[in-house]
Amino acid sequence: MSDAPVRIDRDQHVWSFNADREPVVTVAPGTVIEIETWDCFTGQVLSEADTLEKLDLARVNSATGPIAVQGAEPGDSLSVTLLDIRPNEQGAAMCIPEWGQLIDQVHSPTTRIFKVRDGVVTMNEHVSFPARPMFGVIGVSPASGDVSTFLADRHGGNMDDRVHGVGATVHLPVFQSGGQLAIGDMHASMGDGEISGTGVEIGGTALIKVDLIKGQCGGWPVTETDDAFYTHGTSPDSLDDALRLACEEASRLLVDQWGFSREDAFMFLSVAGDLGIAQYCHPSPGSVIARMRVPKLASNPAPFARRG
Repeated sequence: MSDAPVRIDRDQHVWSFNADREPVVTVAPGTVIEIETWDCFTGQVLSEADTLEKLDLARVNSATGPIAVQGAEPGDSLSVTLLDIRPNEQGAAMCIPEWGQLIDQVHSPTTRIFKVRDGVVTMNEHVSFPARPMFGVIGVSPASGDVSTFLADRHGGNMDDRVHGVGATVHLPVFQSGGQLAIGDMHASMGDGEISGTGVEIGGTALIKVDLIKGQCGGWPVTETDDAFYTHGTSPDSLDDALRLACEEASRLLVDQWGFSREDAFMFLSVAGDLGIAQYCHPSPGSVIARMRVPKLASNPAPFARRG
């Protein structure tokens, strides 16, 4: 591992995950990288007068990268540990026309500016709460084609999962040599569901560490924390499909990696796992993302068993 972090600034970014795109940098496994990211609006929102209909929507959800990791090949996991996330001091959230469960009850479009300082997010003179910085977009190049950073699928992408904060490791299945990692869409805070379609959208800097698990990967991104691992499932428009896929992926890991029977995996996830929603701001275009929390126990201490 290099002594000083590699740095990639926010102007080295992409709007899609593309199987044929060249990386901005190639690093060895174990490298620590300092990345700078735009907010999801790419600097277009400076005040509450900057509502959605005034924005260039082609400039939404940039992701810094892509970053190639030496030795990453299809069938491996590219593991991204989020060592630190440092939001800037101003972010924004919105009510967006036709988006979210409460959209028929509010005035839209509406923008609110949030201040972020010393680990506290301030919404207004009455409302402040602890920051929970995380990344919405973490992904690699897909098996083929070009996938917008607005969408999520097996390659990751716009996962919008609040557990993707400091200390989490996201294991991404590799589909192309090098992986071609890109990260963006920082939030100072975002709740489960992201029901209005935004978190506290903000730019900032982060320290990440990239590594590889050779010869093993999930069918979807798998996120690991100190006490659990989380499987994911995504769908363009079906919450039922996303929930089912997250459950199937958790069961598959327990069966294939840790020797559970299918029946025991099913019952274990029912009595000890937690099925939840990462993003569901529908009705809206985009993706529905579900996750299953699997507690780490002696029977299943990690998403992937050590081989050899």
